[in-house]
Amino acid sequence: MTLTVDTSEDPRTAAERRDALVDELVATGRITTAAVERAFRTVPRHLFMPEGTPLEDAYAVDRSVVVKRDPDGTALSSVSAAYIQARMIEQAGLGPGMSVLEIGAGGLGAALLAEVVGPAGQVVSVDIDPEVVDRARRLLAATGYTDQVTVVRGDAEYPVPELGGRVDAVLVTVGAWDVAPVWLEQLTEDGTLVVPLRMNGVTRTIGFTRDGDHLSSTSTEIAGFVPMQGAGGHDDPAVILTDDHGRQVTLTVHADPPADISRLDGVLTSERTTAWSGVTIGKQVSFADLHLWFACFQPGFCRLTAADAAALSADHKRWFPFGTVRGDSLAYLVVRPTPDGAEFGASAYGPHGEHAAATLIEQIRAWDRQARHAAPPTFAYWPTGSRRPPADENTAVLPKKRGEVTISWPTTT
Repeated sequence: MTLTVDTSEDPRTAAERRDALVDELVATGRITTAAVERAFRTVPRHLFMPEGTPLEDAYAVDRSVVVKRDPDGTALSSVSAAYIQARMIEQAGLGPGMSVLEIGAGGLGAALLAEVVGPAGQVVSVDIDPEVVDRARRLLAATGYTDQVTVVRGDAEYPVPELGGRVDAVLVTVGAWDVAPVWLEQLTEDGTLVVPLRMNGVTRTIGFTRDGDHLSSTSTEIAGFVPMQGAGGHDDPAVILTDDHGRQVTLTVHADPPADISRLDGVLTSERTTAWSGVTIGKQVSFADLHLWFACFQPGFCRLTAADAAALSADHKRWFPFGTVRGDSLAYLVVRPTPDGAEFGASAYGPHGEHAAATLIEQIRAWDRQARHAAPPTFAYWPTGSRRPPADENTAVLPKKRGEVTISWPTTT
């Protein structure tokens, strides 16, 4: 919790590292405006890191740094990777003299926002964790931002009186399962909400603006965040499965939870079967939209995590934590190498594993036919009481506590 950072491993100065980072963010299109570039070249990023953080980590493009964990080792607070901080500030559309509410107080994000909005602007940062709040205040004071940033302890599900009025942007820096009504109440009519929204276990950081009685997306980014705490927290149902070597796999069911999850008891001790789709992917090519497609349209969609990756590995094939529960059987995404990249497939366990694998293969092929080569999906949030039109076959509707999310996929067929 101190300001000390280990710089002994690298002779280059923090300023050189900072400029190199910004040069890369600009060259790759993560930073697109002069105000954001200036902020990233100004704020001493390394001074907001935990003690002992190497400069190479502090100034890495895509490396987040955990600040606090719970007794079980789960991350509770972290400094987001530089690329996503840059993209979220760009998504918010902020400039000099504007106001912003930041939800999740790490200190660094608030300092960057203060540089973007300038002395005539307003930055209020709120966090539920008193230790995180105290740390942010100390870091901002030590780096000269006390007069520009107000750090508040509180649950962001409720109004923040320190705002004194509506803001031009609400920027959420923790994973949110739903959109709190108060965020919109505190936002100007033409303001922007930027939120990492969890949709059946798959997160997209979405820029939303008002569109009549609902919100429509203006931008999206792929990123992961520590989950929100307090009244806005949400835990999906999870069960622990054990294979015949005693290795444990945690299964989290997001869509269409099975009525009797106990039917999966012992499923990982059954014989594994694998099927292949014929759908391939090139080397170093992202297929993150396939994960989102599963979250939209795969019956019984689930996510899997394993402390020992060998629990779900077979024949040197690589597995991914997305799958489906079909009654007493389970299937999950795998790939195998090809000369030009990899082929998608499904490994499965259970008495009806072949059927479970086939349903996953069907969705892989549907994504390849209908969405893979089309424009990216768009998102909308429909608060309770708004009038959502009927969804077509290319739109997924995901229920939330305070409304619904729709994900609409333009198709090539």
